[in-house]
Formats: sequence, structure tokens, C-alpha cells
Amino acid sequence: MTMPFDKGTFLLVDYTIKVKDEDRVIETTDAEIAKKANIYDENEVYEPRLVILGEGWLLKSLEDELMKMNEGEEKEIELPPEKAFGKRSPDNIKVYPARELIRRRVRPIVGTRVEIDGRIGIIRSVGSGRVVIDFNHPLAGKTLLCKIKAVKKIEDEMEKIKALIHRRAPKVDINKFDVSRENDVVVIKLPPEIRDAEGGRIFKYSLFRDITKYISGVRVVRFIEEYEVERKEEKAEEKVPKKPAKAKEEEKQEQA
Repeated sequence: MTMPFDKGTFLLVDYTIKVKDEDRVIETTDAEIAKKANIYDENEVYEPRLVILGEGWLLKSLEDELMKMNEGEEKEIELPPEKAFGKRSPDNIKVYPARELIRRRVRPIVGTRVEIDGRIGIIRSVGSGRVVIDFNHPLAGKTLLCKIKAVKKIEDEMEKIKALIHRRAPKVDINKFDVSRENDVVVIKLPPEIRDAEGGRIFKYSLFRDITKYISGVRVVRFIEEYEVERKEEKAEEKVPKKPAKAKEEEKQEQA
């Protein structure tokens, strides 16, 4: 019999989250559901997502439910606002002078998402030189319906490393990465898609942080980037067949 999961478990998870009162899908790992809900994004990869339980990669209430589940189990969960994104609070609605926002180089347009003093909000109204900004989470006060499945628990260390790589580069075939470990060193040979990417340096640093944090005993992550000189094909020179000496002599006699 399988046992529930613990904190630190590497788990592949499928889920679909809806706003209950609106029957509106806000997030899913299923491409077909995303298309039907008109939220499909061609830049996204729709597949089971890696979650390390206890790391806050999902809502805490969902992680708590996953820890009670078994591998392959599926559940439908209703999350009231206090277990989702909280209740709406009037304290999170602030009024600013329009000139203050202009000074901060923020255009006061209704519906615009803005960042003020590190807080993200939405401009709700503009008038009489005043701007009302709502800093409540867009889903605050909403009850969510979540369908979630614990697809697979990852236990093999090399699979865990590859899962961390895939999380950072979901569009690159994981088989293109050559991964090995010797003592406290993990060696990763990067494919051209990562080696030549504009954000390659950020990718490597982020992956280094992930591996040294979540894979026990690893202190060093070594990245290998290979470049090969392209060989230009030399065109074979067209050779004119040489005439035998006898033929040359006969040719001279004819000319004479």
C-alpha cells in the first residue's frame, strides 16, 4: 500500500483551477481544457508540473491536500477565500493624488496594473485629481474549485536532477542534456538550445541554486559547453585528362 507524501517530496502534478461562481478556468496543466477555456498559451508547455512539497510552488492548501494523497490519486477540492487568496479588504484600497503617480511615471488609466512601493495593484477609478488603486489580489474573495492529481512521485536522484532541469527549460528535450554526478559534483553538458540562448547565464545560475538546494550533498554544478569547428567542403578541382606523349608528338607533326 502506498503512503501519503512528506515535505520535500518531488511530485509531478496535474491540476485545473476554476473560479466557482463564474465557472471560469484560471489555470490548468491540460492543453485541451486550456483551449476550451480560451486561455491557451502557445508559449506554455501543458504537462504534469513538478512540485516539491513544502516549497510553496502551489497554494499551501493544495500542498496540504497532496500530502494526504497517494500516487495516482485524484481529488476535487473546494477552497474558500481564506484557503485561497484571502478575503477582500478595504484596507488594501488606496487613494493617490494623480500628480503623485505622474511623478512616479505611472499613467493613471483605469484597469492598468501598477506597482507602487513594491505592491501590485489595479487602478479602479480616476477623477477629480485622485486615483483609486486596489491592492487586493485579483482572486481575493473568490472560492476556487480545484481538480488535482498526484501523477508520479520521483525518487531516483538522477530523475530529480533532470526534473529540475526540465522545470527551467520545459521546451528543450531533456534527453539533449548529458547529466552525471561524481561525489559532490554534478556535471551537465548543455545542448545548443541552452548554450546559445540569450538567457543562458541566468538559466545556469538558477539551476545551480535549485540543484544545490534540493539534491543532498551537491556542492558544485559544472556546466560543459562544447563548440565544434565547422568543416567546409572543398570543391574537387576539375582535372583535364592529360594526353599521352605519343598523341602530343602526332599533334605537333600535323601542325607542321
